[in-house]
Amino acid sequence: MEPILATCRAAVARPGKVLALTGAGVSAESGIPTFRGKEGYWTVGAREYHPQDLATHEAFEGMPWSVWAWYLYRLGVCRAAAPNAAHEALVRLARGLPDRFALVTQNVDGLHRRAGSPDAQTFPIHGDISLMRCARDCTLDRFPIPDGVPALAKGEEVSAAIKALLVCPRCRGMARPHVLWFDESYDEPRFHLDTVRKLATQAALLVIAGTSAQTNLPWQVVTLAARSGATIIDVNIEDNPFGEIAESSGGCVRAPAATVMSAIVDAILDRPAAG
Repeated sequence: MEPILATCRAAVARPGKVLALTGAGVSAESGIPTFRGKEGYWTVGAREYHPQDLATHEAFEGMPWSVWAWYLYRLGVCRAAAPNAAHEALVRLARGLPDRFALVTQNVDGLHRRAGSPDAQTFPIHGDISLMRCARDCTLDRFPIPDGVPALAKGEEVSAAIKALLVCPRCRGMARPHVLWFDESYDEPRFHLDTVRKLATQAALLVIAGTSAQTNLPWQVVTLAARSGATIIDVNIEDNPFGEIAESSGGCVRAPAATVMSAIVDAILDRPAAG
């Protein structure tokens, strides 16, 4: 571990941004499943749907309230979870490097925000399950899911009373979860595409935690940072494609993020540089 910490100290002594990229592994350490396994299966009528079937715009168009029911079940799981030591360490890093640090997260659970990560330094590139937006795109604004909307038990349907609350405050049309679905594309207004790509090109250090390279924009962040000469550290309990990149530019830590992120943050804050 000490060579990794020394590498972080050396990287942060150079000018440039300090980035963290977090994925489902960090959420799993708070007890949130990935929902890509059996925890995410959902039955509608006689058919069992996999997450990749439900988390699509096509599914929402065809059976919007079944999709909403699945998301409200997931929302309950996320609400019941608490931030872990990795979330807390990244809050400390944001406060310690307010002009240099940025957090890019694939996680929609909102745990970084609940831990205290500043909005101005946090970029949820897959959305936030606690937010909704207009299904007809009458506005780009996002809105908190109303307090009166409860989490649903698995298999529970959306009642008429709940449906009345899941509407766009602007046009009163149906709202949708503010998440990036499998058949949708990244953009800047909703998912910070251009911002995080630019941050990646400015990085002196990129710490990856708990993601295994399954989506496009995280790949762009890592490859752009690597091309720009950033030091890359991969924190994951398993080998993954990002680890191969990190091995040639920084190194890998094969341990849970919650157990090692505090030490990494201590090392980064030990030698901050201007710029």
